[in-house]
Amino acid sequence: MTTATTTAADPATAIAHFSAKLSFETDVSDVHAALAAGTPGIVVVDTRSLDGWEQGHVPGAVHLPTAEIAARAPAEIDPAALVVTYCWGPACNGSTRAALEFAKLGFRVKEMIGGYEYWVREGFDTRGLLGLVQHDVDPLTAPASGAACAC
Repeated sequence: MTTATTTAADPATAIAHFSAKLSFETDVSDVHAALAAGTPGIVVVDTRSLDGWEQGHVPGAVHLPTAEIAARAPAEIDPAALVVTYCWGPACNGSTRAALEFAKLGFRVKEMIGGYEYWVREGFDTRGLLGLVQHDVDPLTAPASGAACAC
C-alpha cells in the first residue's frame, strides 16, 4: 500500500495524534537549546551503561541506567522536574524503557529522539573520560553551518 492509496486521518484525529506524540518526545536540538538557555526544571538522564557514559554523554546529564531507575530516581531526581531520557540512538529503545520507568514512578518524562548518536551528529559537545569533546556537524542531520534547522 502506498501513501497515495492510504487514507489519511481526518484533521481532528491527526491533531490528537501529533499533539500526543510531541508530549512524549523531544529532539536533540530542542534539548540542546533548552540547556543552553538554562531552562529550569529539566533533568536530562543518560540511561546507558557506565562504558557508554564514560565514552561520552550530554554535558550536565545525570547517569542513571534503566535498571537502577526504580531504586535511585526517587532519592536523586527532583519529582517536579521534567525528565528527558536518552540512550544510544534511534535503533535502541533503552530511552523508551527508561521513560516508562520514570512514568511509573510519577515523573513527567519525555524521550529524546535520536539519542546520543544524533546529539553527536548534530555537532553538540559531549563530555567523557577525555573531557569536553567538540564534534563536527553531520550535514545529513543538520545544516553544515551549525545553524539551527529552524524546523
